[in-house]
Amino acid sequence: MCITLLSTAHPAFPFILLSNRDEFLNRPTAPAHWWDAPNEHVLGGRDLQRSARGTWLGITKDGRIANLTNFRDEGEEVARNKSRGGLVTAYLATPPVSEWNDETFVKYLVDDLGIHNVGGFTLLFGELRASKEGSLPGLAAVSNRTSSAQGVRKIATKLGETHGLSNSHFGDATWPKVVHGEQLLQKAIAANVDRDEPEEKFIDSLFDVLSVDTLPRPKEDESFQTYTKQLRNSIMIPPVGGQGIISKPADKVAAADGTDTPDNGEVKVGDGIYGTQKQTVILVNTEGHVTFVERTLYDGRAQPPPADQQTTRVEFDIEGWHR
Repeated sequence: MCITLLSTAHPAFPFILLSNRDEFLNRPTAPAHWWDAPNEHVLGGRDLQRSARGTWLGITKDGRIANLTNFRDEGEEVARNKSRGGLVTAYLATPPVSEWNDETFVKYLVDDLGIHNVGGFTLLFGELRASKEGSLPGLAAVSNRTSSAQGVRKIATKLGETHGLSNSHFGDATWPKVVHGEQLLQKAIAANVDRDEPEEKFIDSLFDVLSVDTLPRPKEDESFQTYTKQLRNSIMIPPVGGQGIISKPADKVAAADGTDTPDNGEVKVGDGIYGTQKQTVILVNTEGHVTFVERTLYDGRAQPPPADQQTTRVEFDIEGWHR
């Protein structure tokens, strides 16, 4: 049950994004990196389970960002040859000189790529630019139920907003983890501003938000399918549903990052140990400087990675930030 939290409420960082990727821990995943040509302008991790090599979160040198969370949409037929992660790639991989805007990209998704048979998802995407009199370009929110480019919801269009999203439609306030996450992010921002703490201290506090574990432990003989209903209660999901790792509190799980993951499409997923696999914090300051930090809790073998492979950190300046 992934979660995305974002805010435009910090005076020094007009865009903040936090992400937990929850998965079956044996799903092979590449750590965040600059992609190979012709997409060397894209920074993000990649799912190595499927040939589409999609991603759940990425950002480009020219400030385009996209993030996807999926959810089960009962009764909807899903095409096996389509990848929801490929929708993120479709936006990020657009050449930097492209004339596409939000409307033309949504039209491409609906009319050309086809999004109504890929399974339930919410995709946030848009350009990051300097605010102008408190206004921002904002992010578009698209789902598998979007029928046209008209009326697509935009969020983060002004300073002072905070939003959360998990494995349900955007705006679903019935998920405790989303409501709790929004509250904790707002508190972390306020504390950092009030105390005038340095960036590194702030980043640590944001990872603390992503590591909050309020998940009730499974009852004896409770099936994993039944237990999954509890996952909406906790921002971080400790390892559950397998014999390989004993479930333990989040503060005992070492946050880590980027480990080499084998390119192995034959790995069996969908059973075994499930939990928060990766955590990401993205800060963008008022001058368009990006700090992207990814921590990998578990590698493709469902084990914590070596200490020297735990954290990937990339910094760069957004091209055209003041455009």
